[in-house]
Amino acid sequence: MARSHQYRTGLIHYAKDFAYRGYTLFSGGRPACTYLVDMEGRFVHRWSHPRGISYAKLLPNGHVLCRAPSSPEVQGLRSLNGQSPSVFELDWDGNLVWEYNDEWLHHDQHRLDNGNTLLIAWRWISEALTADVRGGISKPEDPPRMLADVVLEVDARGEVVREWRSWEHLKVDEDVICPMDHRLEWTHANSIDVTPEGDWLLSFRRTHTVVAVDPVTGAFRWKWGRGVVSHQHDAKILPNGNLLLFDNGVHRFGESDFSRVLEVDRERSEIVWSYADEPPFHFYSVMAGSADRLPNGNTLVCHASVGRFFEVTSGKEIVWEYVNPFYVANPRLGGQINIVFKVHRYGADDPALAGRDLDPARWANLNRLYGQQ
Repeated sequence: MARSHQYRTGLIHYAKDFAYRGYTLFSGGRPACTYLVDMEGRFVHRWSHPRGISYAKLLPNGHVLCRAPSSPEVQGLRSLNGQSPSVFELDWDGNLVWEYNDEWLHHDQHRLDNGNTLLIAWRWISEALTADVRGGISKPEDPPRMLADVVLEVDARGEVVREWRSWEHLKVDEDVICPMDHRLEWTHANSIDVTPEGDWLLSFRRTHTVVAVDPVTGAFRWKWGRGVVSHQHDAKILPNGNLLLFDNGVHRFGESDFSRVLEVDRERSEIVWSYADEPPFHFYSVMAGSADRLPNGNTLVCHASVGRFFEVTSGKEIVWEYVNPFYVANPRLGGQINIVFKVHRYGADDPALAGRDLDPARWANLNRLYGQQ
């Protein structure tokens, strides 16, 4: 590694009077597991599965909705990133209670209030439409057909009850691929959420746009981002109606590459709060990343490419910081990395944690090796 072997991991900083106290969920290691750590950086719970877990969300019932890591035959090939052969649900004790398999699933999953699950997947589009899509760098080895995104709504039995095909609503003269990206896929959706109005909220990395989709008609209710953000992730709507996202800043036009977190007034398309580092390039993630607004007004940020998570106040002071201690070899990126896709913080009063044993002593060996004691 191009750093001292004394590089610190685990808890780096904790300002108790200003941080939102709770438990932080992240996935990492090999085999990849999902971990819950307390504010002192101590492990208090772990989920594992034979397939591994590359990303998970905690559900209100204490289960985790997980995404498996890339298939060995796909990882490092096709330059697609984020592929997953399975999304599954584990109970608190790690037992499998639900599963959906599709080799073209990717990036994110969202459990709806009705118990169904929203998934993102790739599908092949026609050669004719592929030829019409604008942007990107053409290469002789490109396949004649491009991949494009679909959203699947899957019920508890694993049946697809709704499918939305992005290419039926995209416009080739408007939804243009970044000129520095490949042409193996069109939009590269990397997050899915639901707005207060019930629309599906998607982040399209390769066209620099966040969109809201009417799940009934399939039409776009609005699009935003082109010319403002670049290769963004993790779009969500805040309780005040504003948009929060992680702007990666890859291929940022006319500037050096740097990342930032943005809060945007949707009605005025105006940035009302942002976080970036000084100098800006000190905070940069070429891929992945997330931002969650916490109940106390702070923001939990995942600086994904270096496995760093931090909590920042509205005044942009860092009050909690942690570095993923699990470094693993990555055949596509090379070397040992501790990348983390997204992280989430859950308060001690969260229903998912009610009655749970969160004593770090239960995980003494894990804390001795990787955590704080």
